[in-house]
Amino acid sequence: METNCSPVELPNNTEFEEDSDYRDFEGTDVKDMRLEAEAVVNDVLFAVSNMFVSKTLPCAEDVAYINVETRERNRYCLELSEAGLRVVAYDFDQADDRLQTPYHETVYSLLDSLSPAYREVFGNALLQRLEALKKDSQL
Repeated sequence: METNCSPVELPNNTEFEEDSDYRDFEGTDVKDMRLEAEAVVNDVLFAVSNMFVSKTLPCAEDVAYINVETRERNRYCLELSEAGLRVVAYDFDQADDRLQTPYHETVYSLLDSLSPAYREVFGNALLQRLEALKKDSQL
């Protein structure tokens, strides 16, 4: 089952750092996939064991690579491009051109297909957020 979830305010485990690599892109219309990849990581890091943008594989305007370790301890290298996200290897910092995996529109859909534990953690966080909104509206 493929699920597309819209991002909601959920806890983040990291803070965005002002890094000189990113300052060059402020105020430009260039869509840098490294920035997109960092945003993807920040959105779902709370629901996986480890996730970070690859510093080994090249990032460009049109592609970036993200390493993710699920709560089940499975490792993947993901490719992020305009086509979406897909698994390109079953280990960090690898890209196997022979691997033909489907693209997913969102990181939520991709992780939902890879990790039952991600699905549970994300679902619980969403439920807690909805319960908090319900409680706030009753005050």
